[in-house]
Order: sequence, then C-alpha cells, then structure tokens
Amino acid sequence: MGDEEWVRAYLRHLAAERNLSPYTVRNYGNDLRQFLAFLAGQGLEVAEVTRQDFRLYLALLHQRGTAPASIARKVSTVRSFYRFLVREGHLTSSPLEQVRGPRRPRRLPSYLTYEHVASLIEAADDDSPQGLRDRALLELVYAAGVRLSEVVGLDVDDLDLAEATARVMGKGGKERIVLLGAPAVDALRRYLAEGRPFLARDAAERALFLNRDGGRLSGRWVQELVKRYAARAGIDKRVWPHLLRHSFATHLLDGGADLRVVQELLGHATPTSTQVYLHVTQERQRQRYLEAFRNRRGRRPHAQG
Repeated sequence: MGDEEWVRAYLRHLAAERNLSPYTVRNYGNDLRQFLAFLAGQGLEVAEVTRQDFRLYLALLHQRGTAPASIARKVSTVRSFYRFLVREGHLTSSPLEQVRGPRRPRRLPSYLTYEHVASLIEAADDDSPQGLRDRALLELVYAAGVRLSEVVGLDVDDLDLAEATARVMGKGGKERIVLLGAPAVDALRRYLAEGRPFLARDAAERALFLNRDGGRLSGRWVQELVKRYAARAGIDKRVWPHLLRHSFATHLLDGGADLRVVQELLGHATPTSTQVYLHVTQERQRQRYLEAFRNRRGRRPHAQG
C-alpha cells in the first residue's frame, strides 16, 4: 500500500470504528494530506520519516504563521496515524512517540447570557409547522445541552415526555439519557401534535425533526436555523448550535450544579472536559467582584454632620 492508501484506510477506521462525524474525518484527512504534501516536497515517504524530519515540518508550520492550537492538532493527528500503522502491522514502530507539539492555549468557551437564550428561543414564535419545529428544536438543544449530531439524530421513539427525558447517541456510539425542562417538553408536545404531522410524508419515517420534504433535518440546516433566529433576536455576536451547549453547561454550573452531574449530562468521558465550564463561571464571579468594587470606589461618601 502507498501513503495515500494508508491515509484512506485510516480515515475509514475513524469513520467506521471510532464513529467520528464526517466533518471530523474530513479535518483529519486535510491534516494528513498536508503532511503528505510536505513529505513529497522532501522526497520522503511515510515509512521513511524520522523525528528530525517531523521537527522540520513543525518548523515550517511555525514559519507559515500557523496558530499553536492548529499545530498541536496536526501533531496529534499525525501521531495517531502512525500509531494506527503500527497497530495494523504496516510499520514496526512510530518515529513520533516522543514528539510533542506546542501546548494548546486554554480558551474559555463562549456562551450566551440567560437573556440572549430567552430572546433566541422567543424569536421562533411562528405557529406554522416549521415554526413549531424550530421552537421545539431550540428548546431541546438548550434544555438538554446536546451536540448538533445528537439532535439531528433523534427519533420520535427516543423521547419520553412523560419522564421529561430523551435518549441520545453521543460520540463513539455511547448512548445517554438527557433531561428536558418543562418549556422543552411543552414545545415538543405541541410540535408532535400540530407540526410534525404536517411535515411527515411517510408514516415509516421516525426522525424527530423533519425538513419540508419530510426527511430528517440536516446539521447544516440547523446551523442556518440558529443563525437566522439569532439575527431575528438582535443578538450581536456569532451564534451556532454548539454555543447553546456551552450556555447550558455554564448556566448549570453557575447555578450550583455538581460538576459530575454536568459531566454526565454532557456525555463527557472525563471531568477534564467539563471543568473548562467551571473556569468560565469562576471568571464570571471574578468579574462581578471587580465590577462591584469599581462601582463602590466611584461612589461619593455621604456627608457627615
């Protein structure tokens, strides 16, 4: 097998065995083919690469002004690729086991305020079948903190509105139960009774959220839907579906929810991924503290006398 065949085999492995999304697999492929292009320019093949060759590649990325976070991702991708080749018996060892990329800068996730979330959802105030669908979808994404792939993958049978829960399929094919608040349950009941029957073309279709042709709503459509309602609500920042997940986690922790509980609701494998939201709430508390003292310092003392 040649280098390109190895890459294709690895991408198939990511899609089939690790159950990664097409978007994620495409990003892996882009990183690996950029690496292959570098090797071609050096007259090298994957099996011939040394640690020094890879350090030259990293130096080239730095010279091009590639962001440290992007370089760290590329290092992780190529190292994972080599581990796959060793595991499959194509190579006896990986030349990159001791290679580390730059540390990723810790970036706190963005989020919407309670007021912004409310105005975003309220913007979906159309009583048409599509409007009822959109309202139910927005309520569910925020109430359950689900990923984009999880919400579009929902079937009607995954809902248990009597228990205010839904069953979602997360990363790596891991199933979990998420909770639904009363507004989400109400919106879903109305959509199922007054919206979905008018969108359905085939009684055998079990997808929860349907497009105008009666098929499953796509992730791209949901992204555009969220963007449209954010503009209608007058939110002056970029809004995308995952931002509602960030907001869900931040608001829960801000309200005193236990970190482990939030971890389970988000479907994170370890608390480490969830802790970043705790940093957000701590930073918010710090800002409130500083603002309170700034305001106090600006006040004039009452006259004594």
